[in-house]
Amino acid sequence: MVHAAENSMGKIITTLTVTNRFDEALATNHYITASQVRSITLNNVLVDSGATTLCLPADIIATLGLELLKEVEVETARGISRARVFQDAKISCLGREGTFECLELPAGRNPLLGVIPLEALGLELDLQRQKLRLLPIGPSETYLTILCT
Repeated sequence: MVHAAENSMGKIITTLTVTNRFDEALATNHYITASQVRSITLNNVLVDSGATTLCLPADIIATLGLELLKEVEVETARGISRARVFQDAKISCLGREGTFECLELPAGRNPLLGVIPLEALGLELDLQRQKLRLLPIGPSETYLTILCT
């Protein structure tokens, strides 16, 4: 589900750097220079626990040159509609990094950071302080778990 908060109570805004991960791989293998890697820093990204994944406006996706992965049905406040999903969006937030798919929003809309990237990066919503909190990742305590039988 993709939606924006209706009021500022409990609203969390963050800054993300989004990089084309495929460009990074090309630069690592010397097919392009490091300066040719497409990347953008986005301020005022809404952290949306009602959004499943990273959601970026079409103009930002175009700037980053992300490749189309698939089309899917999504549930929005207006009902079910079709949306495009792009791949290889590497995000950096509060010192943590991960590569994710991103759902395309109409150009000019605000980016959203959903629950899948939040969980993968070990970021938790602190609604009282209206900010993200880093979950521990250290030798004595970590948010990463593997449950084996």
